[in-house]
Amino acid sequence: MKDKADLAPGKEPWTRPDEYFGALARRRTARRARGENRPRTQPEAPRFSLSTLPFLVLFGALLLIAVGIMIAAWPGGSSQPKKVQVAAREIGTAEKGWFQEAQREMDRTR
Repeated sequence: MKDKADLAPGKEPWTRPDEYFGALARRRTARRARGENRPRTQPEAPRFSLSTLPFLVLFGALLLIAVGIMIAAWPGGSSQPKKVQVAAREIGTAEKGWFQEAQREMDRTR
């Protein structure tokens, strides 16, 4: 740009406070004029079914999940493993009836 005459004439920048506040006042006036003609989109008071009820349902569901986890994690809910008495054994020999005992225990766990 060699010459400033080649530029298009522009507006003054918004550097003065009275320009800024004037524009805000015009916007507020226009908003008020539009708002009187249209009905409200929000109710005067919050509706229970749209605001509070979903919160209560979610809170109840989380409470049920928490109680279920607490009950499942409570100690003593499962049976204690049986202590098996081990007899003195000789290497290479098995007690009489060990195979039948193992079969009965396998059938119980299925």
